[in-house]
Amino acid sequence: MNVKNIIDKLFKEHDATDEELLYLLDNITFTEQEYLSEKADIIRRENYDNKVYMRGLIEFTNFCKRDCAYCGIRRSNKNADRYRLTFDQIIECVDLGDKLGYKTYVLQGGEDDYFTDEKMIEIIKEIKRRHPKNAITLSLGERSYESYKKMYEAGADRYLLRHETASKELYESLHPGASFEERRECLKNLKEIGYQAGAGFMVGLPNQTNSDLVKDLRFVKTFKPAMCGIGPFIPQKDTPLGNEKGGTLQKTVIMLALVRLLLPDVLLPATTALGSIDPLGREKGIKAGGNVVMPNLSPTDVRDKYALYDGKICTGDEAAECRMCIEGRMRRFGYEVEVGRGDNINWSKEK
Repeated sequence: MNVKNIIDKLFKEHDATDEELLYLLDNITFTEQEYLSEKADIIRRENYDNKVYMRGLIEFTNFCKRDCAYCGIRRSNKNADRYRLTFDQIIECVDLGDKLGYKTYVLQGGEDDYFTDEKMIEIIKEIKRRHPKNAITLSLGERSYESYKKMYEAGADRYLLRHETASKELYESLHPGASFEERRECLKNLKEIGYQAGAGFMVGLPNQTNSDLVKDLRFVKTFKPAMCGIGPFIPQKDTPLGNEKGGTLQKTVIMLALVRLLLPDVLLPATTALGSIDPLGREKGIKAGGNVVMPNLSPTDVRDKYALYDGKICTGDEAAECRMCIEGRMRRFGYEVEVGRGDNINWSKEK
């Protein structure tokens, strides 16, 4: 086997065997990594030109009933400074985003039972009433089929539910009391209901192997999400994994590029986590096939409280008001910022 040949096969056929993917992850050199990123960038440009889509992120609650071992807003973390945005605060964030030109809002929060279906429907309907052409992405974790359906019927367009890891043993070691099968069922339900459904995973988790990462690649290739969120594991001091080593930019960028080659039309964020471990992390993610960035629209006094991991960037160009700063950075790298809805191209065709 030869790494460059495997990259060429991925570029031409958008697939490779599990054995080939594992060989690539085990043996790729720095020069081959650059070649991989170049090929991923070509595929991204064929599908989305040089456009990078902006989403306005609203982190509206950091209460969570889950106890995931890596997450700073886990239920057991007594040091978390908890908050919930009010209905009016959420709408203010959306209105600000619209004024700044954002046409997609990402409402993200922990699994917080306070935000019932009724409350979420009220929020979604009001956003759509005020901004009917704009898109709403939800990221609220696991809910029932009926809950997902009601929110979709109220006007939600997309739902991001990262599968976190496609390895059952690893998933269950990190998510006490949670079911690997239930997570997958939720993703299947979202797609069936009609959402542009997003999956995704972490890179560099403790005890994660390259074989586990191959399972992630195979899962996203089979599931075909409209979006795929990939970020490095970053330890958070108040969690059981607080002293573990974090994932690397290098490995995360390799995974981004591989996902782009496997799924040419996927919406692929260069995450805040990438920017948190390297000042040019997001730019490097974009150069490897990424095409989405998500500046923060949340009120400035709560941004540092949504602490999923340590060292999260939440000021400077993460403030939505500094949109021009992100735009300038992307332009310097040869990319054009697009603030429209930025739907997955296949979804657009279907509609």
